[in-house]
Amino acid sequence: MNRTPSRVTKRNNIEELRLTLDGVGWRYQRAGSGPPLLLVHGLLGYSFSWRFTIPALAHQATVYAMDMPGTGFSDRPRSLDCSMRACSERLLRFMDALGLDHCDVLGTSHGGAVTMMAAALNPGRVRRMILAAPVNPWSGRGAWLSRFLTSPPIAPTLLAFGPHLRLLQEFYFRRLYGDSRRIPPDSLEGYLKPMQRQPSSLDYGLSVLRSWNRDLRQLRLSLPKIADIPTLLIWGSLDGAVNPVSAVRLKQEFRQCRLLTFDGVGHLPYEEAAEEFNRAVGEFLASKRK
Repeated sequence: MNRTPSRVTKRNNIEELRLTLDGVGWRYQRAGSGPPLLLVHGLLGYSFSWRFTIPALAHQATVYAMDMPGTGFSDRPRSLDCSMRACSERLLRFMDALGLDHCDVLGTSHGGAVTMMAAALNPGRVRRMILAAPVNPWSGRGAWLSRFLTSPPIAPTLLAFGPHLRLLQEFYFRRLYGDSRRIPPDSLEGYLKPMQRQPSSLDYGLSVLRSWNRDLRQLRLSLPKIADIPTLLIWGSLDGAVNPVSAVRLKQEFRQCRLLTFDGVGHLPYEEAAEEFNRAVGEFLASKRK
């Protein structure tokens, strides 16, 4: 088993590295110095999601942004277990491989749920959490959509034609923003790049959805284990993917939690309001270290 990271490139002070763990190749990025901060992307995202976040936080943390197996430019094993628990266990093994006994974690959407589950599975490994519109047991919108997208004949149709339906991809992508005029010019092409290279990215997404509702029930039962972790919740008021109303209910699960809502912003605040997002995260990290 190879756990030694190998550097592929370094650009703009961001290293691109690869690591083989349990026979699966991970691609990840590293930048900066200071206490470790792990960035966990959403369902069909990858480390590209954090291109505005990494440089902003690298001056106060050693930032790690991985492509979770099944996404981005990491390996996509056919037999990959995509349940939330399995994703969380892989995240903890990734920390082990890098020698991170504990770290701060910033997770978004599905990655936010994985972050919470990982913290519950191994208390003490996650020091603090920043959760950007995390999928949660009260968000609601994914319950029926997961059943619809994984049902026959919808799932086979998506797998066969989804990677080629650019207009459908653009329509869905634009719905993630509160104001489509704020979509960064490189976003759509950047998110499609791994899918064009390996269309099985969509298969990964559907595999996650197959256990979606069961996973959320398990997450709800696990939340008491992480109630004492200092947490920052960030939501866009126009989030069309994870209901902003659920933020208030989720906040009640934590004893040390602050909720920030960005007016007029959608599901990707780290892109749509990058400067405001980075400032909020940086202040949270700095204030807790005093």
